[in-house]
Amino acid sequence: MLKDRLMPTYPVINKSTGEKKELSMSMTAYDEWRKDNPDWDKDWSAGTGGVTYGDPKQSDGFKEVMSKIQEKHPRANLSRFT
Repeated sequence: MLKDRLMPTYPVINKSTGEKKELSMSMTAYDEWRKDNPDWDKDWSAGTGGVTYGDPKQSDGFKEVMSKIQEKHPRANLSRFT
């Protein structure tokens, strides 16, 4: 059971029937499963991993560099970075 929680999950959809399911296996096993099951594809409507919540925080050094760029390029709208 613990092994299942450590494996990546892959939401998939059957291209013919529209049936959806979620697989939990290693990347190598998933690659082999895809070769053996050509009727199935990744379900992109389920989203992807790596979600960012809120605005990423910029370091002071980055803000300083962006301010200097803004000074040299006044028509560029870099206000969200400064």
